Amino acid sequence: MPGHQPARSRRTSERKGDLRERAILDTCEALLAQKGYDAMTVGDIAQGAGITRGALYFYFGSKQEVVTALVARTVAHLWERSRATAEADDPRQAISAAMRRTVELWNEHGLVMRTAIDLSLTVPEIGELWSHTADLFIKAITAVLERAGVPAGTEPDQASAMARALCWMIERSFYHASQESREELQKASSTCEHIWLISAGLAT
Repeated sequence: MPGHQPARSRRTSERKGDLRERAILDTCEALLAQKGYDAMTVGDIAQGAGITRGALYFYFGSKQEVVTALVARTVAHLWERSRATAEADDPRQAISAAMRRTVELWNEHGLVMRTAIDLSLTVPEIGELWSHTADLFIKAITAVLERAGVPAGTEPDQASAMARALCWMIERSFYHASQESREELQKASSTCEHIWLISAGLAT
């Protein structure tokens, strides 16, 4: 998972700096819920993190950089939670575990992920992060489909093409459902899991 590259150098090895950066990102996530990306300012983030505006610029050069770093942290958590479960030998278990972990992250950080999707077309760094994350999941889904017996390849009925469609279907379904409620998110997850099982030839 590639990290963000802020315009200004940061002493990331210092424990105090690590704690301040975490406070900045946590504050940013809270402000996304309270104000939204457009209304949130660098001053708001600095105040919430308990530092001056000038101190914040030591870590990040702009509000956009803060949000990019927050997205990077969130998608790294998403991948780490889902990667190992998707690698389970039994495809059915892998599918169930991967979907369960993905629901957990959307419940915890759905706002950040929706923001990433919304900004991915206009903020190149966020677009690259989100696209790279999708590629990782497509590879993981492809591997699960192939273990279930789906032929490898990029034709419409082969694993790679099916995995790409499944990945973007899950993303869009979760994007909308997460704005409604946890119950709707779980329903969307169950539907996506069922379609994944059908695609893998594992539906009963």
